Amino acid sequence: MRSPFGSLIFVAVMLLLDTYVFQAIKTVSQSVSPKTKTIIYIIYWSVSVLAIIGFLLFAFSGHNFLPKRVRTYLFATVIGLFLAKFTAIIFFFVDDIRRGIQWAAGKLLYKNTEGDTMSGDGITRSVFLSWLGLGVGGGLFGSLVYGFSNKYNYEVKRIQLAFDNLPAGFKGMKILHISDIHSGSFTDKKAVQHGVNEILKEKADIILFTGDLVNDRATEMEEYMDVFSTLKAPMGVYSTLGNHDYGDYVSWPDNGISKEQNLENLKTVHAQLGWKLLMNEHVVLERKEEQIALIGIENWSNKARFPKHGRMDLAYPGAEKYPFKILMSHDPSHWEAQIITAYPAIDLMLSGHTHGMQFGVDLPGFKWSPVQYMYKQWAGLYEETKQKLYVNRGFGFIGYPGRVGILPEITVIELV
Repeated sequence: MRSPFGSLIFVAVMLLLDTYVFQAIKTVSQSVSPKTKTIIYIIYWSVSVLAIIGFLLFAFSGHNFLPKRVRTYLFATVIGLFLAKFTAIIFFFVDDIRRGIQWAAGKLLYKNTEGDTMSGDGITRSVFLSWLGLGVGGGLFGSLVYGFSNKYNYEVKRIQLAFDNLPAGFKGMKILHISDIHSGSFTDKKAVQHGVNEILKEKADIILFTGDLVNDRATEMEEYMDVFSTLKAPMGVYSTLGNHDYGDYVSWPDNGISKEQNLENLKTVHAQLGWKLLMNEHVVLERKEEQIALIGIENWSNKARFPKHGRMDLAYPGAEKYPFKILMSHDPSHWEAQIITAYPAIDLMLSGHTHGMQFGVDLPGFKWSPVQYMYKQWAGLYEETKQKLYVNRGFGFIGYPGRVGILPEITVIELV
């Protein structure tokens, strides 16, 4: 069960938002008939109260109180309404400040406060800003609802990377990079199988997975073992751990399983899938009688709220003798914090973690997401001198069961 105090605070904030937004509803409905106005008010408060009830059910009931699919969409809808209203009140607040300044100026300098209309025959500024706020907030909520349909809309991104020191035997090597499966969020096995089929169609030489196989519990993979165990490649499938894999976001023990046992169980899952889980170590990859090093570390983040289990001091020794080195590290903040300063011989680092926040704009030549204000490297390719970092946008999803603008990604990297 969630913190009662924190949940009640959130409900109080929701009520304050509802009351504030309701003032805008009253403003824009001034010209309608009393009967229509009453219907609008009833609909508004019914939706608001249902959202609060839904949140309370989610907060104070066990995680199995409703079917997983219903619980997921209920939570996403409640949070979506909250974000939409929060966005809308920015415009209402601007109007309140404007009217406050106008009122003060009228009291101090003039005898009246006329001039609130946009033009002689136009609507008032208050009505305009209220409509604008409601439109923006409604648009945000609508986009989030639309995004529900995109969570399994896998996008294959292809990129060629050139390195001067790449051994000739590895030129043309095809790497399939995926990250952030988050199996605990899936509700459509057939759709997930489609995504795995898309991976297999690429016929990559090697498959690399950079962490967050589950949301919290190793048991989340039980239903999907047969799906992901089909992932095979001539040079193998290698994996690392992400922050969610450690079970840090669950109160343990859970169903009699300790946090430590859960992690051991998850390691067993990787092995049962046929994946080689790299735990602060490196392996040697051979192709056409030449060799490179593949390094994999546990989660290492430069953000205080995420763990630093990764040990480059254990994983790197011995890898330096190989002419080309690939690092699998879940969190992209690791790159600037440690790799490009202390390990300049790492040629390519592969990460995930950010999901592109599952919301933003991702167009050729332009990309934006709120997550960029937290992570400088958050999606796609980044370069520093001769070193390169690629951040996968994530195969799965967590929290919000959808994608707006930032689609789930399957990355195909060809070394040239």
